[in-house]
Amino acid sequence: MRTKSLSLALAGLMVAGGSTYLASNLINAHSAQADTIAADALVQVVVASQDIAFGQEIESQSLTTIKWPRQAVPTGVFTGYENLLPNPGDPGRRARRAIAQGELILANKVSKFGEKVTIVQTLGPNHRAMAVKVDAETAVGGFVTPGDFVDILLTQGRDENLRAVTILQNIRVIGVDQDADEQSDTPEVARTVTVEVTPEQGQRLALAQEAGTLSLTLRTLEATEDAPLDSIRLSDLMIERSPLPVTDPVKTIKVRRGNILTREEIR
Repeated sequence: MRTKSLSLALAGLMVAGGSTYLASNLINAHSAQADTIAADALVQVVVASQDIAFGQEIESQSLTTIKWPRQAVPTGVFTGYENLLPNPGDPGRRARRAIAQGELILANKVSKFGEKVTIVQTLGPNHRAMAVKVDAETAVGGFVTPGDFVDILLTQGRDENLRAVTILQNIRVIGVDQDADEQSDTPEVARTVTVEVTPEQGQRLALAQEAGTLSLTLRTLEATEDAPLDSIRLSDLMIERSPLPVTDPVKTIKVRRGNILTREEIR
């Protein structure tokens, strides 16, 4: 009887051990398969390891690689350094715009090998770059920086004929003096501000600079609607209203008739 019980116990242990072994192998197989699927779902991409300024050469110390979801990889991404960095002794690529630390390095953000990078490459289709003469008073105290959007006002005339009108709205600033870095947030008093305009806007701006004084007003990030604005003259600001006529206070008395109380004016 004891021999039979011992045999049954050993058989149970063998079955349990076998089940555990099979379950462990199955779990490990699923885990390995999941790791393979996860690895296939990611791809290596090149990003900036530090801030890269506009026009700065792309160098190895400014780059690193990270894993990126394969299905979310944008067009023009670099998956390695071989197509991004030059051969030893050859000219390299430069940043066509400021690239922040951790940002993907894309083909449209960098120049070709040895290509010169200028402010022209930041312009939109069929747009021009045009300089506007400014000073501390007309350039918002020096707080205009590349990447800001401004309205441009013209002031002209003398004395009571002095008037102001907004000639252009929502104009992008692409340079302040010789600085075209949109990451720059250091205020400085500029002598010229370069703006992006269409050919027609450039003609209006050229005439306005000869006609009077130009001033810039900074727009908020939420400003999206541009409504035509009428010009305003100095005389519009100098309207004086006549004072209201002075009248003597009205004197009244209370009169009660029965249970009705009224007020009557004393003349």
